Amino acid sequence: MEKIKVWQGDITTLEAEAIVNAANHSLLGGGGVDGAIHRAAGPQLKEECKTLNGAETGEAKLTKGYQLPADYVIHTVGPVYKDGNKGEPEQLAACYRNSLKVAADHEIKTIAFPAISTGIYQYPALEAAQIAVKTINESLNSYPTIEQVILVAFDAHTKQRYETELAAIKANNKYHS
Repeated sequence: MEKIKVWQGDITTLEAEAIVNAANHSLLGGGGVDGAIHRAAGPQLKEECKTLNGAETGEAKLTKGYQLPADYVIHTVGPVYKDGNKGEPEQLAACYRNSLKVAADHEIKTIAFPAISTGIYQYPALEAAQIAVKTINESLNSYPTIEQVILVAFDAHTKQRYETELAAIKANNKYHS
Protein backbone atom coordinates (compact mmCIF):
# COMPACT_ATOMS: atom_id res chain seq x y z
CA MET A 1 0.00 0.00 0.00
CA GLU A 2 1.30 3.44 -0.92
CA LYS A 3 1.92 5.55 2.17
CA ILE A 4 0.81 8.72 0.33
CA LYS A 5 -1.77 8.48 -2.42
CA VAL A 6 -3.77 10.92 -4.51
CA TRP A 7 -7.51 10.58 -4.99
CA GLN A 8 -9.83 12.83 -6.98
CA GLY A 9 -13.35 13.36 -5.71
CA ASP A 10 -15.52 14.69 -2.91
CA ILE A 11 -13.80 14.35 0.48
CA THR A 12 -17.19 14.01 2.21
CA THR A 13 -17.72 10.65 0.48
CA LEU A 14 -14.28 9.21 1.21
CA GLU A 15 -14.01 6.23 3.53
CA ALA A 16 -10.98 7.07 5.67
CA GLU A 17 -10.67 6.98 9.44
CA ALA A 18 -10.30 10.76 9.49
CA ILE A 19 -10.76 13.57 7.01
CA VAL A 20 -9.27 17.00 7.47
CA ASN A 21 -11.47 20.06 7.32
CA ALA A 22 -9.98 23.28 5.99
CA ALA A 23 -11.83 25.27 8.63
CA ASN A 24 -12.15 28.92 9.56
CA HIS A 25 -11.19 30.25 13.01
CA SER A 26 -14.66 29.66 14.50
CA LEU A 27 -14.73 25.97 13.39
CA LEU A 28 -18.50 26.43 12.96
CA GLY A 29 -18.68 25.95 9.19
CA GLY A 30 -18.29 28.25 6.24
CA GLY A 31 -17.86 28.00 2.50
CA GLY A 32 -16.01 25.55 0.30
CA VAL A 33 -14.87 22.25 1.78
CA ASP A 34 -15.68 23.50 5.29
CA GLY A 35 -19.34 24.04 4.45
CA ALA A 36 -19.54 20.76 2.55
CA ILE A 37 -18.13 18.79 5.50
CA HIS A 38 -20.51 20.46 7.96
CA ARG A 39 -23.52 19.81 5.70
CA ALA A 40 -22.58 16.16 5.15
CA ALA A 41 -21.81 15.49 8.83
CA GLY A 42 -25.07 16.98 10.09
CA PRO A 43 -25.87 19.44 12.88
CA GLN A 44 -24.12 17.42 15.59
CA LEU A 45 -20.75 18.44 14.12
CA LYS A 46 -21.47 22.14 14.64
CA GLU A 47 -22.66 21.43 18.18
CA GLU A 48 -19.41 19.62 19.03
CA CYS A 49 -17.35 22.36 17.34
CA LYS A 50 -18.99 24.95 19.60
CA THR A 51 -17.28 23.25 22.55
CA LEU A 52 -13.79 23.66 21.00
CA ASN A 53 -13.60 27.47 21.31
CA GLY A 54 -12.28 27.94 17.79
CA ALA A 55 -8.71 27.48 16.58
CA GLU A 56 -5.71 29.53 15.56
CA THR A 57 -4.04 29.34 12.14
CA GLY A 58 -2.04 26.11 11.90
CA GLU A 59 -3.76 24.49 14.88
CA ALA A 60 -5.69 21.20 14.54
CA LYS A 61 -8.60 19.89 16.62
CA LEU A 62 -10.51 16.59 16.50
CA THR A 63 -14.25 15.88 16.43
CA LYS A 64 -16.39 12.88 15.57
CA GLY A 65 -17.46 12.41 11.95
CA TYR A 66 -21.18 11.95 12.69
CA GLN A 67 -22.99 11.26 9.38
CA LEU A 68 -19.78 11.21 7.31
CA PRO A 69 -18.22 7.89 6.26
CA ALA A 70 -15.14 9.02 8.22
CA ASP A 71 -15.05 8.33 11.96
CA TYR A 72 -13.35 11.64 12.70
CA VAL A 73 -12.87 15.15 11.37
CA ILE A 74 -9.62 16.98 12.10
CA HIS A 75 -10.26 20.71 11.77
CA THR A 76 -7.31 22.91 10.85
CA VAL A 77 -7.22 26.60 10.02
CA GLY A 78 -5.10 27.42 7.00
CA PRO A 79 -3.49 30.79 6.36
CA VAL A 80 -5.09 33.50 4.27
CA TYR A 81 -2.56 34.14 1.50
CA LYS A 82 -1.29 37.69 1.28
CA ASP A 83 2.07 37.70 -0.51
CA GLY A 84 3.89 34.60 0.80
CA ASN A 85 6.15 36.71 3.02
CA LYS A 86 3.91 36.89 6.09
CA GLY A 87 4.63 33.37 7.37
CA GLU A 88 2.08 31.69 5.13
CA PRO A 89 4.32 28.76 4.05
CA GLU A 90 5.18 27.93 7.68
CA GLN A 91 1.54 28.28 8.74
CA LEU A 92 0.36 25.98 5.94
CA ALA A 93 3.01 23.38 6.79
CA ALA A 94 1.88 23.57 10.44
CA CYS A 95 -1.67 22.63 9.35
CA TYR A 96 -0.37 19.37 7.87
CA ARG A 97 2.08 18.60 10.71
CA ASN A 98 -0.43 19.32 13.48
CA SER A 99 -3.21 17.35 11.76
CA LEU A 100 -0.87 14.34 11.45
CA LYS A 101 0.07 14.69 15.12
CA VAL A 102 -3.61 14.73 16.15
CA ALA A 103 -4.19 11.63 14.01
CA ALA A 104 -1.21 9.80 15.54
CA ASP A 105 -2.20 10.84 19.07
CA HIS A 106 -5.62 9.23 18.50
CA GLU A 107 -4.22 6.12 16.75
CA ILE A 108 -5.84 7.05 13.44
CA LYS A 109 -4.30 4.99 10.64
CA THR A 110 -5.77 6.66 7.54
CA ILE A 111 -6.17 10.41 7.07
CA ALA A 112 -7.36 12.40 4.06
CA PHE A 113 -6.45 16.02 3.36
CA PRO A 114 -8.13 18.52 1.05
CA ALA A 115 -6.04 21.25 -0.60
CA ILE A 116 -5.90 23.52 2.47
CA SER A 117 -6.16 27.30 1.87
CA THR A 118 -6.38 27.07 -1.93
CA GLY A 119 -10.03 28.18 -2.13
CA ILE A 120 -11.26 31.45 -0.66
CA TYR A 121 -7.97 31.86 1.26
CA GLN A 122 -6.30 32.13 -2.19
CA TYR A 123 -3.09 30.19 -1.54
CA PRO A 124 -1.42 29.55 -4.93
CA ALA A 125 -2.29 25.96 -5.78
CA LEU A 126 1.14 24.83 -7.02
CA GLU A 127 2.97 26.18 -3.97
CA ALA A 128 0.31 24.72 -1.66
CA ALA A 129 0.71 21.28 -3.28
CA GLN A 130 4.50 21.46 -2.87
CA ILE A 131 4.19 22.36 0.82
CA ALA A 132 1.55 19.66 1.42
CA VAL A 133 3.51 16.81 -0.17
CA LYS A 134 6.88 17.84 1.30
CA THR A 135 5.50 18.35 4.82
CA ILE A 136 3.49 15.13 4.85
CA ASN A 137 6.38 13.10 3.46
CA GLU A 138 8.85 14.49 6.02
CA SER A 139 6.39 14.18 8.93
CA LEU A 140 5.44 10.54 8.39
CA ASN A 141 8.73 9.32 9.90
CA SER A 142 7.60 10.81 13.21
CA TYR A 143 4.25 9.01 13.08
CA PRO A 144 4.81 5.33 12.16
CA THR A 145 1.26 4.38 13.23
CA ILE A 146 -0.20 6.35 10.30
CA GLU A 147 -0.52 3.83 7.48
CA GLN A 148 -1.85 6.03 4.70
CA VAL A 149 -2.33 9.69 3.84
CA ILE A 150 -4.74 10.49 1.04
CA LEU A 151 -4.37 13.79 -0.79
CA VAL A 152 -7.86 14.61 -2.03
CA ALA A 153 -8.07 16.62 -5.21
CA PHE A 154 -11.40 18.17 -6.06
CA ASP A 155 -10.35 18.65 -9.71
CA ALA A 156 -7.95 17.22 -12.29
CA HIS A 157 -5.51 20.16 -12.06
CA THR A 158 -5.02 19.66 -8.32
CA LYS A 159 -4.65 15.91 -8.82
CA GLN A 160 -1.92 16.52 -11.41
CA ARG A 161 -0.08 18.93 -9.07
CA TYR A 162 -0.05 16.36 -6.25
CA GLU A 163 1.07 13.55 -8.57
CA THR A 164 3.88 15.71 -9.97
CA GLU A 165 5.13 16.61 -6.48
CA LEU A 166 5.02 12.97 -5.33
CA ALA A 167 6.90 11.85 -8.44
CA ALA A 168 9.62 14.47 -7.82
CA ILE A 169 10.13 13.28 -4.24
CA LYS A 170 10.30 9.65 -5.37
CA ALA A 171 12.74 10.53 -8.17
CA ASN A 172 15.06 12.20 -5.65
CA ASN A 173 14.90 9.14 -3.33
CA LYS A 174 13.35 11.26 -0.59
CA TYR A 175 10.08 9.33 -0.40
CA HIS A 176 9.44 7.78 3.00
CA SER A 177 7.42 4.63 2.43
